[in-house]
Amino acid sequence: MTTPALSPVGNSLSLTLCGRALDSRAPRPFLGDPTAAEVATRAGYDCGRFPMPASSVNDIALRAKKLDGVVRGFIARHRDAVVLDLGAGLDSRIARVEPPAGVDWYDVDLPEVIARRAEVLPATKVHDVAADVTESAWLEALPRDRPAVIVADGLLAFLAQDAFMSLLHRLVDHFPYGEIAFNGYTRFHVWVLKRYGGTESIADVVANPGFDDPRDPERWEPRLHLEQEILLTREPEVAQYPRALRMLTRLAAHSTALSRRGTTVLRYRFPM
Repeated sequence: MTTPALSPVGNSLSLTLCGRALDSRAPRPFLGDPTAAEVATRAGYDCGRFPMPASSVNDIALRAKKLDGVVRGFIARHRDAVVLDLGAGLDSRIARVEPPAGVDWYDVDLPEVIARRAEVLPATKVHDVAADVTESAWLEALPRDRPAVIVADGLLAFLAQDAFMSLLHRLVDHFPYGEIAFNGYTRFHVWVLKRYGGTESIADVVANPGFDDPRDPERWEPRLHLEQEILLTREPEVAQYPRALRMLTRLAAHSTALSRRGTTVLRYRFPM
Protein backbone atom coordinates (compact mmCIF):
# COMPACT_ATOMS: atom_id res chain seq x y z
CA MET A 1 0.00 0.00 0.00
CA THR A 2 2.15 2.84 -1.29
CA THR A 3 0.99 6.17 -2.64
CA PRO A 4 3.44 7.25 -5.38
CA ALA A 5 3.41 10.90 -4.33
CA LEU A 6 4.73 10.07 -0.85
CA SER A 7 8.17 8.95 0.23
CA PRO A 8 8.50 5.81 2.40
CA VAL A 9 8.61 7.99 5.54
CA GLY A 10 5.62 10.03 4.39
CA ASN A 11 3.70 6.90 3.46
CA SER A 12 4.14 5.55 7.00
CA LEU A 13 1.02 7.58 7.83
CA SER A 14 -0.97 4.73 6.27
CA LEU A 15 -0.36 2.58 9.36
CA THR A 16 -1.94 4.94 11.88
CA LEU A 17 -4.59 6.16 9.43
CA CYS A 18 -5.80 2.63 8.66
CA GLY A 19 -5.63 1.70 12.33
CA ARG A 20 -8.02 4.56 13.13
CA ALA A 21 -10.19 3.73 10.12
CA LEU A 22 -10.52 0.06 11.05
CA ASP A 23 -11.28 1.02 14.65
CA SER A 24 -14.06 3.34 13.48
CA ARG A 25 -15.79 0.38 11.80
CA ALA A 26 -15.72 -1.79 14.91
CA PRO A 27 -19.00 -2.41 16.80
CA ARG A 28 -17.44 -0.79 19.90
CA PRO A 29 -14.62 1.46 18.70
CA PHE A 30 -12.02 2.74 21.13
CA LEU A 31 -11.33 6.03 19.38
CA GLY A 32 -14.34 6.26 17.10
CA ASP A 33 -12.83 8.78 14.69
CA PRO A 34 -15.72 9.55 12.32
CA THR A 35 -13.50 10.89 9.53
CA ALA A 36 -10.69 8.32 9.44
CA ALA A 37 -12.33 5.89 7.01
CA GLU A 38 -13.42 8.71 4.70
CA VAL A 39 -9.95 10.24 4.68
CA ALA A 40 -8.34 6.87 3.99
CA THR A 41 -10.63 6.34 1.00
CA ARG A 42 -9.92 9.81 -0.38
CA ALA A 43 -6.19 9.21 0.05
CA GLY A 44 -6.38 5.94 -1.88
CA TYR A 45 -5.83 3.44 0.93
CA ASP A 46 -7.88 0.24 0.94
CA CYS A 47 -7.78 -0.35 4.69
CA GLY A 48 -10.07 -3.36 4.41
CA ARG A 49 -7.13 -5.25 2.88
CA PHE A 50 -4.60 -3.89 5.35
CA PRO A 51 -2.50 -6.65 7.04
CA MET A 52 -3.16 -5.50 10.60
CA PRO A 53 -4.31 -7.74 13.47
CA ALA A 54 -6.99 -6.59 15.89
CA SER A 55 -4.40 -6.04 18.62
CA SER A 56 -2.53 -3.50 16.47
CA VAL A 57 -5.76 -1.70 15.56
CA ASN A 58 -6.61 -1.49 19.26
CA ASP A 59 -3.18 -0.12 20.13
CA ILE A 60 -3.24 2.54 17.40
CA ALA A 61 -6.73 3.68 18.37
CA LEU A 62 -5.97 3.68 22.09
CA ARG A 63 -2.72 5.56 21.87
CA ALA A 64 -4.47 8.22 19.75
CA LYS A 65 -7.22 8.39 22.38
CA LYS A 66 -4.69 8.82 25.19
CA LEU A 67 -2.83 11.56 23.30
CA ASP A 68 -6.16 13.29 22.66
CA GLY A 69 -6.72 13.14 26.42
CA VAL A 70 -3.35 14.77 27.11
CA VAL A 71 -4.25 17.66 24.81
CA ARG A 72 -7.74 18.06 26.28
CA GLY A 73 -6.40 18.10 29.82
CA PHE A 74 -3.77 20.70 29.03
CA ILE A 75 -6.00 23.12 27.13
CA ALA A 76 -8.63 22.82 29.87
CA ARG A 77 -6.02 24.31 32.22
CA HIS A 78 -4.49 26.70 29.67
CA ARG A 79 -7.13 28.29 27.45
CA ASP A 80 -4.48 30.26 25.53
CA ALA A 81 -2.29 27.24 24.76
CA VAL A 82 -0.40 26.39 21.60
CA VAL A 83 -0.93 22.81 20.39
CA LEU A 84 1.70 21.12 18.23
CA ASP A 85 0.94 17.79 16.57
CA LEU A 86 4.31 16.64 15.21
CA GLY A 87 4.23 14.17 12.34
CA ALA A 88 0.47 14.72 12.12
CA GLY A 89 0.05 12.66 8.95
CA LEU A 90 -3.60 12.54 7.85
CA ASP A 91 -4.94 12.74 11.39
CA SER A 92 -7.79 15.11 12.23
CA ARG A 93 -7.04 15.28 15.95
CA ILE A 94 -8.26 18.87 16.17
CA ALA A 95 -11.76 17.73 15.12
CA ARG A 96 -11.81 15.14 17.91
CA VAL A 97 -10.46 17.49 20.60
CA GLU A 98 -12.46 20.58 19.57
CA PRO A 99 -10.26 23.19 21.28
CA PRO A 100 -11.69 26.54 22.44
CA ALA A 101 -11.23 29.69 20.40
CA GLY A 102 -8.16 30.91 22.30
CA VAL A 103 -6.04 27.89 21.34
CA ASP A 104 -3.72 27.97 18.32
CA TRP A 105 -3.20 24.54 16.74
CA TYR A 106 -0.30 23.59 14.47
CA ASP A 107 -0.03 20.32 12.54
CA VAL A 108 3.56 19.73 11.43
CA ASP A 109 4.69 17.25 8.80
CA LEU A 110 6.77 16.89 5.66
CA PRO A 111 5.73 19.17 2.75
CA GLU A 112 4.49 16.18 0.71
CA VAL A 113 2.21 15.14 3.58
CA ILE A 114 0.91 18.65 4.18
CA ALA A 115 0.03 18.85 0.48
CA ARG A 116 -1.90 15.58 0.79
CA ARG A 117 -3.69 16.87 3.91
CA ALA A 118 -5.00 19.80 1.87
CA GLU A 119 -6.45 17.35 -0.66
CA VAL A 120 -8.20 14.86 1.62
CA LEU A 121 -8.89 16.37 5.06
CA PRO A 122 -11.92 18.51 5.91
CA ALA A 123 -11.15 22.18 6.42
CA THR A 124 -10.43 23.17 10.04
CA LYS A 125 -8.81 26.05 11.90
CA VAL A 126 -5.50 24.22 12.12
CA HIS A 127 -2.27 25.85 10.94
CA ASP A 128 -0.50 23.36 8.66
CA VAL A 129 3.30 23.62 8.86
CA ALA A 130 5.23 22.00 6.01
CA ALA A 131 8.61 21.16 7.48
CA ASP A 132 11.06 18.48 8.51
CA VAL A 133 10.88 18.50 12.32
CA THR A 134 14.63 17.84 12.54
CA GLU A 135 15.24 21.32 11.12
CA SER A 136 14.95 24.42 13.29
CA ALA A 137 13.58 27.22 11.10
CA TRP A 138 9.92 26.13 11.22
CA LEU A 139 9.74 26.54 14.99
CA GLU A 140 10.83 30.19 14.90
CA ALA A 141 7.54 31.21 13.27
CA LEU A 142 5.48 29.88 16.21
CA PRO A 143 4.53 31.88 19.33
CA ARG A 144 7.15 31.60 22.07
CA ASP A 145 5.41 33.35 24.96
CA ARG A 146 2.54 30.89 25.53
CA PRO A 147 2.24 27.43 27.13
CA ALA A 148 2.41 24.53 24.70
CA VAL A 149 1.23 20.94 24.58
CA ILE A 150 3.17 18.91 22.04
CA VAL A 151 2.15 15.44 20.86
CA ALA A 152 3.71 13.00 18.40
CA ASP A 153 1.96 9.79 17.38
CA GLY A 154 4.41 7.37 15.77
CA LEU A 155 6.98 10.03 14.87
CA LEU A 156 9.73 8.88 17.23
CA ALA A 157 10.40 5.69 15.25
CA PHE A 158 11.58 7.74 12.26
CA LEU A 159 13.96 10.05 14.13
CA ALA A 160 17.56 9.12 14.82
CA GLN A 161 18.34 9.35 18.52
CA ASP A 162 20.48 12.49 18.22
CA ALA A 163 17.80 14.14 16.07
CA PHE A 164 15.16 13.32 18.67
CA MET A 165 17.30 14.72 21.48
CA SER A 166 17.94 17.92 19.51
CA LEU A 167 14.21 18.29 18.85
CA LEU A 168 13.48 18.01 22.58
CA HIS A 169 16.07 20.72 23.33
CA ARG A 170 14.59 23.10 20.73
CA LEU A 171 11.02 22.59 21.91
CA VAL A 172 11.88 23.20 25.55
CA ASP A 173 13.98 26.23 24.59
CA HIS A 174 11.17 27.74 22.53
CA PHE A 175 8.22 27.60 24.91
CA PRO A 176 8.11 28.93 28.49
CA TYR A 177 6.39 25.79 29.82
CA GLY A 178 4.20 22.95 28.74
CA GLU A 179 3.95 19.23 28.12
CA ILE A 180 5.35 16.80 25.56
CA ALA A 181 3.69 13.44 24.97
CA PHE A 182 4.42 10.64 22.52
CA ASN A 183 4.13 6.89 22.20
CA GLY A 184 7.33 5.21 23.36
CA TYR A 185 9.32 2.58 21.52
CA THR A 186 11.46 0.11 23.43
CA ARG A 187 14.37 -1.62 21.73
CA PHE A 188 12.20 -4.74 21.45
CA HIS A 189 9.40 -2.72 19.84
CA VAL A 190 11.80 -1.36 17.21
CA TRP A 191 13.10 -4.88 16.55
CA VAL A 192 9.52 -6.00 15.87
CA LEU A 193 8.80 -3.03 13.60
CA LYS A 194 11.71 -4.02 11.39
CA ARG A 195 10.64 -7.66 11.11
CA TYR A 196 6.84 -7.85 11.36
CA GLY A 197 5.11 -8.40 8.02
CA GLY A 198 2.48 -5.72 8.65
CA THR A 199 5.13 -3.00 9.01
CA GLU A 200 7.49 -4.13 6.25
CA SER A 201 6.81 -0.92 4.32
CA ILE A 202 8.60 1.13 7.00
CA ALA A 203 11.31 -1.35 8.01
CA ASP A 204 14.04 0.48 6.09
CA VAL A 205 13.14 3.95 7.41
CA VAL A 206 12.84 3.18 11.13
CA ALA A 207 15.76 5.20 12.48
CA ASN A 208 15.38 5.25 16.26
CA PRO A 209 16.90 2.39 18.27
CA GLY A 210 14.25 2.74 20.97
CA PHE A 211 14.76 3.14 24.71
CA ASP A 212 13.63 0.93 27.58
CA ASP A 213 13.65 3.45 30.43
CA PRO A 214 11.05 6.24 30.25
CA ARG A 215 13.39 8.34 32.37
CA ASP A 216 15.95 8.50 29.56
CA PRO A 217 14.46 11.69 28.01
CA GLU A 218 14.94 13.37 31.40
CA ARG A 219 18.64 12.59 31.14
CA TRP A 220 18.85 13.84 27.56
CA GLU A 221 16.94 17.05 28.39
CA PRO A 222 17.18 17.78 32.15
CA ARG A 223 14.33 20.30 32.05
CA LEU A 224 11.87 17.48 31.26
CA HIS A 225 10.08 15.66 34.06
CA LEU A 226 8.19 12.40 33.50
CA GLU A 227 4.64 13.17 34.56
CA GLN A 228 2.88 10.01 33.44
CA GLU A 229 3.65 6.66 31.86
CA ILE A 230 0.48 5.18 30.36
CA LEU A 231 0.83 1.42 29.90
CA LEU A 232 -2.02 0.34 27.64
CA THR A 233 -2.03 -3.11 29.24
CA ARG A 234 -3.33 -1.44 32.43
CA GLU A 235 -5.90 0.88 30.91
CA PRO A 236 -9.64 0.28 31.51
CA GLU A 237 -10.33 -0.23 27.80
CA VAL A 238 -8.68 -3.66 28.04
CA ALA A 239 -12.03 -4.89 29.38
CA GLN A 240 -13.41 -4.49 25.83
CA TYR A 241 -10.77 -6.70 24.19
CA PRO A 242 -11.78 -10.11 22.79
CA ARG A 243 -11.56 -12.76 25.52
CA ALA A 244 -8.24 -14.39 24.56
CA LEU A 245 -6.49 -11.05 23.94
CA ARG A 246 -7.96 -9.65 27.15
CA MET A 247 -6.57 -12.53 29.19
CA LEU A 248 -3.09 -12.26 27.65
CA THR A 249 -3.06 -8.49 28.12
CA ARG A 250 -4.06 -8.73 31.76
CA LEU A 251 -1.30 -11.28 32.36
CA ALA A 252 1.23 -8.93 30.76
CA ALA A 253 -0.09 -6.06 32.90
CA HIS A 254 1.43 -7.67 36.01
CA SER A 255 4.90 -6.93 34.62
CA THR A 256 6.02 -3.38 33.86
CA ALA A 257 8.80 -4.70 31.62
CA LEU A 258 6.36 -6.79 29.58
CA SER A 259 3.86 -3.93 29.43
CA ARG A 260 6.54 -1.63 28.04
CA ARG A 261 7.12 -4.09 25.22
CA GLY A 262 3.64 -3.17 24.06
CA THR A 263 2.30 0.31 23.46
CA THR A 264 2.96 3.09 25.96
CA VAL A 265 2.25 6.80 25.99
CA LEU A 266 4.78 8.96 27.81
CA ARG A 267 3.90 12.44 29.09
CA TYR A 268 6.55 14.92 30.24
CA ARG A 269 6.25 18.44 31.58
CA PHE A 270 8.81 21.20 31.37
CA PRO A 271 8.89 24.29 33.61
CA MET A 272 8.85 28.02 33.03
